[in-house]
Amino acid sequence: MALTRKRAFRILAHVCRFILASTFIVSGFVKSVDPWGTALKVNEYLSIYGLEWLSPVAMIFSIWLCGAELMMGLMLTFKVRIRLISIFAVLSMTFFTVLTFLSATWIPVEDCGCFGDALKLSPWATFFKNLALLPLAVIVWWRYRPDRIFAFSRLELVLTVLFFSIGMGVGTYCYYHLPLIDFLPYKVGVNIRAEMEQAARETHEEDVVIVCRNKRTGKVREFGLKDREWHNTKRWEWVDTRVEADDSEEHVVVKPLISEFSLRDAAGEDATALVTESKGRLYMICVTRFDRISPKCAERLRGVVEHAEAEGAEVLCVTPERLTEGEPCPLAGDGERDVKCCNIDATVMKTILRAETGLVVLDEGTITAKYNCRDIK
Repeated sequence: MALTRKRAFRILAHVCRFILASTFIVSGFVKSVDPWGTALKVNEYLSIYGLEWLSPVAMIFSIWLCGAELMMGLMLTFKVRIRLISIFAVLSMTFFTVLTFLSATWIPVEDCGCFGDALKLSPWATFFKNLALLPLAVIVWWRYRPDRIFAFSRLELVLTVLFFSIGMGVGTYCYYHLPLIDFLPYKVGVNIRAEMEQAARETHEEDVVIVCRNKRTGKVREFGLKDREWHNTKRWEWVDTRVEADDSEEHVVVKPLISEFSLRDAAGEDATALVTESKGRLYMICVTRFDRISPKCAERLRGVVEHAEAEGAEVLCVTPERLTEGEPCPLAGDGERDVKCCNIDATVMKTILRAETGLVVLDEGTITAKYNCRDIK
């Protein structure tokens, strides 16, 4: 009878290990391929807890956190130092269970970001997910607790280095280039105008609620779609977009940020049609800050402008930086053509292109290619 119980517990521990490993691998991978998105979520939490001074290291922490999660999943799968990894698993699941409980009760977070942009879960759904995984981690730890913690064999050392390289390498590569898999609404193949029209048909404008957080106080406020105050990106940061249901307090999520795609020229006039009604090819250059463009990147962007001029294509520069009416666009090529420059919401631009500076190519309003500046040839 004792042997039967021991065998049953071993089988249970194996099942728990595979469930835990699969969750860590999926969660770690979908976030590792988009470290920018995870960094935005990290910054959101830092803002909530008044730790904005840590924002400069948000990207490094994002890559490390996602890579560590992916590494833990791989080590659990291949049974590499399971006692050590199970301790980390119990500690991390305990921490995130508490954190998501706070997010679901006292802390105003619309999405905890545990599966990045691949799968959106509410704070309560994330809490219950973590609550279910925590006992699994405890069972795995209990099963392998007699093992030595740091007794690595040669094979385990090799696998540990390999899994660490994979975990950190994926996030680092996607930071310096673009996400390997694009889970965002502005992916290649999307026609921006068609998506905006579809979003408009699915909801009434007056039912759309824009949820923003005050960057100084951390307080969350809701705006109507026609309210212009939330466009002040120096004061407000976007948190969520939702549509209020008529018969309950529940809400459904609109296609993220598609309905909010908007451009303004230096005079503050609507210039969205430059993209949504563009004919032929349009090279849309995205610049977060002009003073951060490296000399090599600036040379590549000038090459884009010159290539477009020779091709007869349109060029548009979009940036969240404030533009001054009457002054030329800070980005210019060596040719005779002037480069049009428009303002765009910072979060929307980061949703279009996960890079500080880069290029989005559109044909008849459909996104056909996206490049980080360092990948422009």
